[in-house]
Amino acid sequence: MALELTILGFNSALPTANSHPSAQLLNIEERYFLIDCGEGTQVQLRRAKAKFNKINTIFISHLHGDHVFGLIGFLSSLQLLGRKTPVTIHGPKGIKEFIEVQLRLSGAYHGYPIIFNELEGNQSQIIFEDDKVRVSTIPLDHRIYTNGYLFVEKEKLRRLNTDAINEFPEIEICDYHNLKKGKDFVLSSGKVIPNEYLTFDGARSFSYAYCSDTRYKPDIIPIIKNVDLLYHESTFLHELKELADFTGHSTSLEAAQIAKEANAKQLILGHFSNRYSDYRVLLDEAKTVFEHTILPQNLMKIKLK
Repeated sequence: MALELTILGFNSALPTANSHPSAQLLNIEERYFLIDCGEGTQVQLRRAKAKFNKINTIFISHLHGDHVFGLIGFLSSLQLLGRKTPVTIHGPKGIKEFIEVQLRLSGAYHGYPIIFNELEGNQSQIIFEDDKVRVSTIPLDHRIYTNGYLFVEKEKLRRLNTDAINEFPEIEICDYHNLKKGKDFVLSSGKVIPNEYLTFDGARSFSYAYCSDTRYKPDIIPIIKNVDLLYHESTFLHELKELADFTGHSTSLEAAQIAKEANAKQLILGHFSNRYSDYRVLLDEAKTVFEHTILPQNLMKIKLK
């Protein structure tokens, strides 16, 4: 499995008996990322049978309650579970104070380090990178400072063509790693055997863009160009475009337009206003522009492989 997204919550501000505010769990090559943490997130994680201690990195889009009010509870549960290893939280400037004040006033103790990366910039920047994954910010336009996040799986190692390799006795097992990394092989005679002859392309890499609360912002399109999976908020139908602009949100039509112009492979709508009892009206509107659009469901898992 390369990428698996679990929808923990997708509604706007008010939780209901059957819906939860924004939160997602993303697994890329066994890296588990928590994206936003609205009220009730840890209950949803339990229902999804997620292992809390596998989550080492948290990304918070902005400090509105429906995206962050579940965070202190989750962090407290990690302490109760005996966590010792660090947790890194990426989020807007103020996230450190937001958490530390609650810990201090509640007399809470956490026996593990919390590392804060507070964001302020209005340009896309890389904020996480290891040998498998790179994560960049997607600057958004909401009522307060907000970022989305782009998760990109790095190019995978090439696969060995054993039939071709067996033609050259000089190639030993110790050479395989260099071949997987794309290097040619030079025989003792000086002849170069192209890597493309000795290997096949590696497995496909995937990308995911999370665009939380934002007005229609077409200048994010170059950042998310050709993304495999896009989550974009769609709080209102386009008939309420004026209200969407006033409150710092997008319409389903605008979300679809972003997906279309970015050449996304698939669009997930979300962050719906509670005025809609049937979210299919938002889906129908989006599909007039971008056919490959779906509605989220509680604990839905989307796998790309």
